[in-house]
Amino acid sequence: MLSLLYQEGPSTEGIFRRSGSAKTCKELKEKLDSGAEVDLACESIFVTASLFKDFLRNIPGSILSSQLCDKWVSVMDQGNNEERIKSIQRLIEQLPRANVVLLRYIFGVLHGIEMRSEENQMNAFNLAICIAPSLLWPPVSSAPDIESEFTKKISSLVQFLTENCCRIFGEEITSLFGEI
Repeated sequence: MLSLLYQEGPSTEGIFRRSGSAKTCKELKEKLDSGAEVDLACESIFVTASLFKDFLRNIPGSILSSQLCDKWVSVMDQGNNEERIKSIQRLIEQLPRANVVLLRYIFGVLHGIEMRSEENQMNAFNLAICIAPSLLWPPVSSAPDIESEFTKKISSLVQFLTENCCRIFGEEITSLFGEI
């Protein structure tokens, strides 16, 4: 999935913004969940993007860990960019290894898409709006106005992560997928 998004995402206008066919997504999700072989290369890239966001939303406790939710939300309130980057790196160290590996690949993909935002209309802000709700959610639901404020803060965090992913995760993030 990530490999396809890495390959096709940068040249696809509105990737993560447009939804894939709900019927196709449901059918493919059922196949994937049953362990059946699925060739996503034969599907619309928007279906792949939708399936990927659905996968992220179904990670128990979220990939960024709902237990660290308050700390993630407060990162963007800290001083300068250097302090934010250090705080983010400390939070990443508290995540399970599998989450960290997946995050590196996710931000490798987002970075690649952002680098061609002139073509795909998906700059770091737009990507964050689309993907942030799939990366972190509060451990308990709250009032709509509080959830709206939370979503803004998490979107701001994901935008910052995307714009600074090479400094946060290391320069090798740009070559995680090798020569595809």
